[in-house]
Amino acid sequence: MAESATYIYGVVPQDIEVDTEARGVGDPPGAIQSIRHGKIAALVSDVSAGRPLGTPKDLYAHEQLLNATAAEVPVLPIRFGAVVASREAVVEEFLAPYHDEFVAALNELEGRAQFVIKGRFDEETILAEILTENPEADQLREEINALPEDASRDHRIRLGEIINQAIEDKRDADTAAMWDQVEPVSVMLAARPPSHEFDAVHLAALVENSRQDELERAVESLGQKWGDQVSLSLYGPMAPYDFIVSQDQDAE
Repeated sequence: MAESATYIYGVVPQDIEVDTEARGVGDPPGAIQSIRHGKIAALVSDVSAGRPLGTPKDLYAHEQLLNATAAEVPVLPIRFGAVVASREAVVEEFLAPYHDEFVAALNELEGRAQFVIKGRFDEETILAEILTENPEADQLREEINALPEDASRDHRIRLGEIINQAIEDKRDADTAAMWDQVEPVSVMLAARPPSHEFDAVHLAALVENSRQDELERAVESLGQKWGDQVSLSLYGPMAPYDFIVSQDQDAE
């Protein structure tokens, strides 16, 4: 087994300049380099062939490198953990076979970046709203409070079902409202699955760099209407994870 292998982060235009201070995955972290082929280049670093990857530190380094790159130039992010045997293999197995597809995708992403809109319901506020709106839920809560814990099991299960469905309905409505709000300033939108039971919104938006301020104002405007009920965050610019179709890169 070779002492080192080559880790691939993403694909960029061939004429970019790599920050000599940039570091990636591994312990110690490897220096970022570019391997050019035709009109494209792969961002890579050397890693120990015997060291397993997958620590939170590795994942953070992978994402940070790609997001920092996306803030400057178009980048096609490669899924975490893509490793090939050598720098030659980067060209032969990765860049050369997909060169034209990568060029076309980079052209589509020129001047654009991804942002993620994340909203979370205030738990106390949303639960109070559900109990107010749903007489059955309010009655179940009163009965649960009056019964011993063992005797209220069925009531608690039913109340949980009502609350979960109500949150899902409100999430769908708020996601639709945010979609309509930011669609005019976005190139593309993608709904992400909720990452928390009280998520209200989880959207990815591909946006022209020149319209970032418009996106921020659109999100802020709807957030003001929602008030304290939903806590909103906007993340980006970041690599366009949600808007590329990856080739089958089973780099081992």
